[in-house]
Amino acid sequence: MRILVVEDELDLQNQVKRVLLEAGYSVDVASDGEEGEFLGDTEPYDAVVLDLGLPKVDGITVLKHWRQNARDMPVLILTARESWNEKVSGFDAGADDYLTKPFHMEELLARVRAIIRRSAGHASPLLECGPVSLDTTTGKVTINGEGITLTAHELKVLSYFMHHQGRVVSQTELIEHIYDQDFDRDSNTIEVFIARLRKKLLPDLIKTHRGRGYSMAPVE
Repeated sequence: MRILVVEDELDLQNQVKRVLLEAGYSVDVASDGEEGEFLGDTEPYDAVVLDLGLPKVDGITVLKHWRQNARDMPVLILTARESWNEKVSGFDAGADDYLTKPFHMEELLARVRAIIRRSAGHASPLLECGPVSLDTTTGKVTINGEGITLTAHELKVLSYFMHHQGRVVSQTELIEHIYDQDFDRDSNTIEVFIARLRKKLLPDLIKTHRGRGYSMAPVE
């Protein structure tokens, strides 16, 4: 999953980025509203953490422009404690959730996980596909209740499939959502990760659709 963090306080930006990276997300950052709006308009994100008090272009304006341009990624806004009116304006502009500064990083992670799940149509933190289960809170993967070990990138690929079950996902889409902007992307590695997952999971769980991509659905 790929996250955009738009925050002008560099210490906080670095803290949020580090915590998200440690949780297994790919992360891009922007330090002002202008750069953030551009990235949100031109790159695919699974969620955005958006501060409202930004230089150049304020967060509310950025969010309004995204929604006007049909950018529907879920957005978690960050607001100052006393700015209740910013929360209202944020929701009216199209925000999905908010956090009041200062906040605990554990709460930020929980809210990011929740808005990603909801945007993909999942209410529970436990995602299941046949005998395979993924606990989005812990990152633990099990098959018929038995835990298995995945590498960080294998887990990213599986997580994206589990969030988007039953839909054909192209190689390009996978690359865009598991790597950050600066990563040296190689489509061949996706095939390697999928081959590894098929060996560790069930061979027919991830189906190939020639010329279109892959899908994940329970084995019939």
